[in-house]
Amino acid sequence: MTKITPQIRRAYAMCAEALVIGRVTLDTVDELGLNADMPVFTVSAAADLVDIHPQTLRQYDRLGLIVPQRTPGGARRYSLRDIDRLAQAQHMSQDESINLAGITRVLALMEENRQLKRQNRLLRRRLEGNLVFEADADGEVIEVQRIRRTRERSPYRRTILQITAR
Repeated sequence: MTKITPQIRRAYAMCAEALVIGRVTLDTVDELGLNADMPVFTVSAAADLVDIHPQTLRQYDRLGLIVPQRTPGGARRYSLRDIDRLAQAQHMSQDESINLAGITRVLALMEENRQLKRQNRLLRRRLEGNLVFEADADGEVIEVQRIRRTRERSPYRRTILQITAR
């Protein structure tokens, strides 16, 4: 695991708080360029964010409801995706009276639906021709969104064209 700077940790904490209160979604997290799967939060930090007892988080892990990543020493670390799932589970349990088996199924369906919507958006962008391919720093081929620029008509355009034609 990589070391996370205090500034990045604060940004992720603010984003987690926004996820919990429903101001942003995981799709927004993706659009912001944050890694929703980066293990950032300890058990106590995750419990504080979602207002769940830390022992409940450990129980969810044992049951396979929300399984956080582990440090090399075995400590649990929760990601933004985990925080979102915890907030959803808390809501379903407390406000909707859904049992843990039901919560597990609903969370799986919600994630499947989110992934399908994401794939749909990517396919629509491909159809619209807004994607191009390029290589990332490791040489892997990645898709990037093409930015279409409109030509602005400025009063200086003719002068600039005349100067460049000389």
